[in-house]
Amino acid sequence: MVTEGSEYGKEATPEEVAFFTVRSLARTLPPAIPGITFLSGGQSEERASLNLNAINKLAEVKHPWNMSFSYGRALQTSVLEAWKGKQENVKAAQEALMTRCKANSDASMGKYEGGTGSTKSDFVKNYMY
Repeated sequence: MVTEGSEYGKEATPEEVAFFTVRSLARTLPPAIPGITFLSGGQSEERASLNLNAINKLAEVKHPWNMSFSYGRALQTSVLEAWKGKQENVKAAQEALMTRCKANSDASMGKYEGGTGSTKSDFVKNYMY
């Protein structure tokens, strides 16, 4: 996704992220590619879902690709906070994971209403894979 730089100081709206992401992809990728799978890139769960949702709702720039997610980190925060490493919290963690999966499923169809994800950023400065 095309987002602002981590030190920019102002957060782009989901609509801005959607417009610049789809425009950039439309200028560089052939329409024959079946899909684009995004990583969260350190965004919070909520922000990643809202951005994906806006991308899939975008009408100004047509896109021929399926736009979906591969949000390892953006699915983790709520789950880990619910679980806390304790066996007695497994059910709560599973419910949190299902909530995040449902949110991103909805976002991949442009139907996410927002409000179910953690807003805690998973960004780690100078993180190396």
